[in-house]
Amino acid sequence: MKRGLLEVCVLAAIKNSDSYGYRIIKDVGPYLDISESTLYPILRRLESSEMLTVYSEEHNGRLRKYYSITEKGKMRLETFRQEWKEVIRIYRFVCGEEDND
Repeated sequence: MKRGLLEVCVLAAIKNSDSYGYRIIKDVGPYLDISESTLYPILRRLESSEMLTVYSEEHNGRLRKYYSITEKGKMRLETFRQEWKEVIRIYRFVCGEEDND
């Protein structure tokens, strides 16, 4: 479950604009602890599953990889939102809370 959450968080970090590794770590950082050694395999998985694309641009004399979300990645975010509603209902049931939805 956590792996899926990490992937969705990475997609959410780039849903509005293309980004690069260090920036993604900073954007996701307030919500969960993620390191470079965790992020880059996630980015490769998302690329291989066609949820994001990668391109390089020069920045301060060096090439920097940028990641861009695809339509498939956007669809994954929407699917996650729908699935999460069910997870919240299950959580409330397990914790003995009322479901007001």
